[in-house]
Amino acid sequence: MIRIHTLGYPRIGLQRELKFALEGHWRGETDEAQLEAVGAALRARHWQQQAQAGLDFVTVGDFAFYDHVANHIQLFGCEPARFGFDGGESTLARYFTLARGVAREPTGRHEGQHDSAACCAGHGGGKPALEMTKWFDTNYHYLVPEFDRATRFALASDRLLAEVAEAQALGHQVKVALLGPLTFLWLGKAKEDGIDRLDLLDELLPVYVQLLVQLKRAGVAWVQLDEPILGLDLPGAWLLAFERAYHQLATSQVPLLLATYFSPLEGQLSVACKLPVAGLHVDGVRAAHELQAVADWLPDNKVLSAGIVDGRNIWRTDLDRALALLRPLAQRRGELWLAPSCSLLHVPLSLREDAAIDAELRGWLAGAEEKLDELRVLRNALVEGDGSVWTELCASRAAAEARAASPRVRKPEVARRLASLAPGADRRASPFPVRQAAQAARFQLPLYPTTTIGSFPQTAAIRAARAAFKRGDLAREDYEAAMRREIAQAVREQELLGIDVLVHGEAERNDMVEYFGEQLDGFAFSANGWVQSYGSRCVKPPVLFGDVARSQAMTVAWSAYAQGLTARPVKGMLTGPVTILQWSFVRDDQPRATTALQIALAIRDEVTDLEAAGIGIIQIDEPALREGLPLRRALWRDYLDWAARAFRIAASNIADSTQLHTHMCYAEFNDILPAIAAMDADVITIETSRSDMELLRGFGDFAYPNAIGPGVYDIHSPRVPSVDDILRLMRKAAAAIPPAQLWVNPDCGLKTRDWPETRAALRNMVEAAKVLRSEAALRGQAA
Repeated sequence: MIRIHTLGYPRIGLQRELKFALEGHWRGETDEAQLEAVGAALRARHWQQQAQAGLDFVTVGDFAFYDHVANHIQLFGCEPARFGFDGGESTLARYFTLARGVAREPTGRHEGQHDSAACCAGHGGGKPALEMTKWFDTNYHYLVPEFDRATRFALASDRLLAEVAEAQALGHQVKVALLGPLTFLWLGKAKEDGIDRLDLLDELLPVYVQLLVQLKRAGVAWVQLDEPILGLDLPGAWLLAFERAYHQLATSQVPLLLATYFSPLEGQLSVACKLPVAGLHVDGVRAAHELQAVADWLPDNKVLSAGIVDGRNIWRTDLDRALALLRPLAQRRGELWLAPSCSLLHVPLSLREDAAIDAELRGWLAGAEEKLDELRVLRNALVEGDGSVWTELCASRAAAEARAASPRVRKPEVARRLASLAPGADRRASPFPVRQAAQAARFQLPLYPTTTIGSFPQTAAIRAARAAFKRGDLAREDYEAAMRREIAQAVREQELLGIDVLVHGEAERNDMVEYFGEQLDGFAFSANGWVQSYGSRCVKPPVLFGDVARSQAMTVAWSAYAQGLTARPVKGMLTGPVTILQWSFVRDDQPRATTALQIALAIRDEVTDLEAAGIGIIQIDEPALREGLPLRRALWRDYLDWAARAFRIAASNIADSTQLHTHMCYAEFNDILPAIAAMDADVITIETSRSDMELLRGFGDFAYPNAIGPGVYDIHSPRVPSVDDILRLMRKAAAAIPPAQLWVNPDCGLKTRDWPETRAALRNMVEAAKVLRSEAALRGQAA
């Protein structure tokens, strides 16, 4: 028997309906019932799409109003005690408080009910949101569970069972998707010394069993337990825990599908195959070489689910290649399931009708809906023969041949430039201490210099002007004049606040990757290719389909204009090659290292032009460097070598007195500090506020040699930090890093915030820096 299913489905809707519903609710424009109605409509629509594609089950449990890991925190009753919930709050209000923090101590309204900057301004205190970090090696961010000695588990939400009932009422056969217990604990963080997350397993497992029993009673056909940590280099104790955990889960007697993805199983393959589950899903895209071994190891009475369609990228499946992999499995296995490699959360809902993509390129692509169709074709070919889907197979072959032969894909001049790179093209002329002295003489910055990460609020006026320009309703000269007015305002605001190193605010930019992709050869863009990054934050990754080159300057005019408005230094703002690579849907017909180097050369050209225009500080953001790290340590060295080299290629053609900054956020950096140091940026800014400066400890232990700006407040929350909040964090930073190396800045860009709360937060940040300087002067420290 061959069945088809999906591990998960996009949540946000083709027109980002969930995003707009969430933001309207947070502004107080809609109540919880109205938001719930939007969620129910999206779920029903997406289940219907799965049913129409012929899937044997619809997947329930993959929907979330903010994040699926946060769903599990509520489901298992382990909301951190520090939030002080008293039981009077609604479940949804608590949920959004976990995700977004509390702007100030409660005064009768909950943060989930409003997002008023005026309410937040001037208030410290409150409660920071849960820490947020990357979901394995994707650009999706999850909320990190917190565990301490008070942590207890109990079934505390009926939302999942209610969604099961919704799907069943619509006539669907249901497969529930849950995080497995080991992965849930692994993704969390112990908030007190001496706590081992694995020690919590024995208390968590009975709650899982209780839930599984309830799902069985509700008529759920299968429960998918996602354990992607089986693709990591697990400590022995964690690997051993799988056997006892799954023996206990099996007592529920509901059919369990253990799902792994993102990485080969390697040494954990036999363990996964022997666990007492009814089926095993493996990633047949990233671990195609393991499919036959899994088929051999997995007992015949168990289901093998092959993730044969790429759930991470938008390239159309080569159906002939997929069938060549599947046919031996179908002959070997009694029951074979076909699925995407992972949840389709990471791809757009559909690209079939996207008018922004030309017909040729659109024929090479597949969104979530199209990927479900590919599963149907593969099943029919295996069950009924190729003749039953001959038209679809021919279309697949034609698309693959057209893409391989297209002159749009290869540019000989790009290959020649890569081949002619000089051996020292990735090195600055002088070591950091020499550069630091030259930069100190040039800029005369105080101790604890203040700056921001790059973007300022993208106001309704900015978005309206950009939309009108794209529609053709606003002439280019009028649009550019409007953007210059916004830049001038951002410069004035920063000068009034007393910030030391300014930015132009990026009013003209839609997205930090899309903006550059639109001006580089080799990129294309969709109209509705949205994917969720976190919460209501959606991104529209570029389609990187061909060789990359820069034909003209991309940022110089805007940066030069801003610098002409002030005597203070203004940073030139660029996105780095690895981040552009990671945050695009990248071509799969050449090594990623080659594509990264092509991007690096394009950014190098922009750096040269910025310096020539008098921009003395240039920031090349690389927030995705850690995200791109392979999940298996054996592959780290190769990746880090080419990733750091790509950054240096982009950044090394500048004088000693030109200061190079980079920025990274929402990831664990401590295990790759040598590679970060090898990037050799003069200043690195990092997100540290949600982790309470925990990440900075590693930089101190490592004796990070260059300057560093730890983020002092969380820009993803409406909470405005007080001066004391910032001082506390910076004093922790100064205990790990010499003050002469420290900068003071937010943890990320400010485009999602409003001006009143931005002013309030930055005013407090500047005041905190002044206090720190006064304290240093009393101690006799020099700038």
